[in-house]
Amino acid sequence: MKTYEFLDYAARLSGMKNSAKRRTAVEQMLEEVGLFEARDRNANKLSGGMKRRLGIAQALINDPKIIIVDEPPTGLDPEERIRFRNLLSTISTRDVIIILSTHIVGDISSTCDNMALLNSGKLAFAGSPEQLVKEAEGFVWLIKATEKEYLEINEKYPVISTIPIDGGWEVQVVTAEINGYYGEQIAPNLEHAYVHFMENKLNQWTKV
Repeated sequence: MKTYEFLDYAARLSGMKNSAKRRTAVEQMLEEVGLFEARDRNANKLSGGMKRRLGIAQALINDPKIIIVDEPPTGLDPEERIRFRNLLSTISTRDVIIILSTHIVGDISSTCDNMALLNSGKLAFAGSPEQLVKEAEGFVWLIKATEKEYLEINEKYPVISTIPIDGGWEVQVVTAEINGYYGEQIAPNLEHAYVHFMENKLNQWTKV
């Protein structure tokens, strides 16, 4: 089955009965996911990334009202990942609910206007990613540490990332203070903000 035939079949299964509208929708969707040039290629001969994009096209072909996306970047190269994020951002402006399951924070920060954090089935946070990030301002540090200091820091603070440098490590941590270490405050991102919330706000909220 060719790529366009597969997507046409998926469109029919989704309830698109008008053949002319279906053909237009298929061509438009193939263009949006970057598969138009491969429309006559057999679907089972596509590369792994192309098959992933075809699966995305299958899910979006008939403008569903609810979209559940599980680990969308899997199998996509950086260019394809950016294309998909942009596509999700465009879709999110419509009357559509997008449920995104991912371990890559960039997928959330680049596609979501509103987010929620749940704890034991209860709403712990609701708002924009920017709001959560703002709450972490002043709590994110970049420390230049020796090997010995790194081991100590790893025991004391939530470590977000480590990068080897000459003579030691650059370590990003989330904490109010870094007593005894050389470092500077840096602007938080959503990953920092999530850790800050889990380490501080959530603990306080749970005790109430």
